[in-house]
Amino acid sequence: MGNQATHVLAADYGAGSGRVVRGSFDGNRLSLQELHRFNNEPVQLGDGLYWDFLRLFHELKQGIVKGTQGVSPTVRSIAVDTWGVDYGLVDGAGRLCSNPRHYREARNAQWMEEVLHLVKEEELYAMSGVLPQQINTVFQLLGSVREHVKGLRPDVRMLFMPDLFHYYLSGQQACEYTIASTSGLLHAGEARWNEQLIGRLGIPETLFPKLVQPGTVLGQLTNDLCAELRTGPMQVVSVGSHDTASALAAIPAMDSNFAFISCGTWSLMGVERDTPVLDDRSLALGFTNEGTVSGKVRTLKNRSGLWLLQECKRQWERENQLFTHEELIQLATLAAPHISYVSPGDSVYLAPGNMVERIWQQCNASGQTIPETTGAVVRCILESLALEFRQTLDELQLITGTRPGVIHMVGGGVHNRLLCQFTANAAGVPVVAGPAEATSAGNCMLQFLAHVEVSSLAEVREVMATSFSPETYEPADTEVWQEAYENYQSLNQIIR
Repeated sequence: MGNQATHVLAADYGAGSGRVVRGSFDGNRLSLQELHRFNNEPVQLGDGLYWDFLRLFHELKQGIVKGTQGVSPTVRSIAVDTWGVDYGLVDGAGRLCSNPRHYREARNAQWMEEVLHLVKEEELYAMSGVLPQQINTVFQLLGSVREHVKGLRPDVRMLFMPDLFHYYLSGQQACEYTIASTSGLLHAGEARWNEQLIGRLGIPETLFPKLVQPGTVLGQLTNDLCAELRTGPMQVVSVGSHDTASALAAIPAMDSNFAFISCGTWSLMGVERDTPVLDDRSLALGFTNEGTVSGKVRTLKNRSGLWLLQECKRQWERENQLFTHEELIQLATLAAPHISYVSPGDSVYLAPGNMVERIWQQCNASGQTIPETTGAVVRCILESLALEFRQTLDELQLITGTRPGVIHMVGGGVHNRLLCQFTANAAGVPVVAGPAEATSAGNCMLQFLAHVEVSSLAEVREVMATSFSPETYEPADTEVWQEAYENYQSLNQIIR
């Protein structure tokens, strides 16, 4: 390999914002440059909540322009990753039938109820491996089918959000495995549409395009787009099109016995496995099974992340108390330890609003000391999150029979050094933190894997360790944290 870097573009869409990043790889190290950042705000129209796909595609084009101007050698390819479950419908002429619906739509509860009337929850979980939740594609899609009184035309195709972007970039229709695995419409742990389930629900099989694996080169940027954006030819690649799948690919793990936490506003915590876990216990504990870029399964649980802290910070700002995140962490460091805990996943915390007051109320209701100072509130949140991660680690051991020897944390949460250390203390295993930009990094490196500039996922992970120098947090004060965990579990019984 030569020393001259080659370049790719990664478009990473979250449920609140998006960005386009250029990844440059010299054969040893990956560097990332953010080119374009934008909001992703859903639109309420009548009684429907929609994603503004036309605006989001416009922002993608702006990112391509910024990412290709004056770059030598030219950019080789582009790939898009997004959140899971949502999709668009495209007709035979390539027209978008309507803006894609948002997973938070209230109508989904009705369609979930109808599906579970046709297929029991336990059977649906065993068939698909996906935890039944009203956001799931399987429930949304039944709604789309039923709301078309005359039925969907046989030329209409369903494309998940990243596949929709890829189609309008390249003209090629396909559904990538990792994003499809969030839908509840595949065979559990397999890259196959579940025809039996689809048939029982009365969903037309004609809706479903071919499935492709991560690393598939779909085609080229269309001639029309090249002319409009004044850019040269560029390949369009399916990577781990579900953002968590790309983030997991970027974890610098040297062996297989690890747990991962993708930590941002919310946290996804789980393990990589060869096969899904499909029993009643994993269903009751709220674990789901989704695909990885290596054909394995990620058995994971959606847990609280930094949402509580972000909402408290917004509340303090409303009260003209302005703190940086670093200042909040410093105040928490100075606050007394293990005074009070909350249950971060409690539904009382789901909605935005005065989070500080809700924390006070939960501490008061459970007979604990109320954390009155800013530092005490932040410390309460971070200790509670770490204890929730410990609980999830115990649950993973319970359902898999194996206890991971290390936790890899990626995403924005790695900047919170106190949370990283607390998690190591609570779990009793090292926490390896980084990279923070795991999703974009994984997206880029999977493109380089498609271009055979690296040879395997193991090599991708070696590049991650070289490029981003993750930091290891060793457990400390484990006896104190074990006692805290026992108190936390007792309090959770009271809170519930």
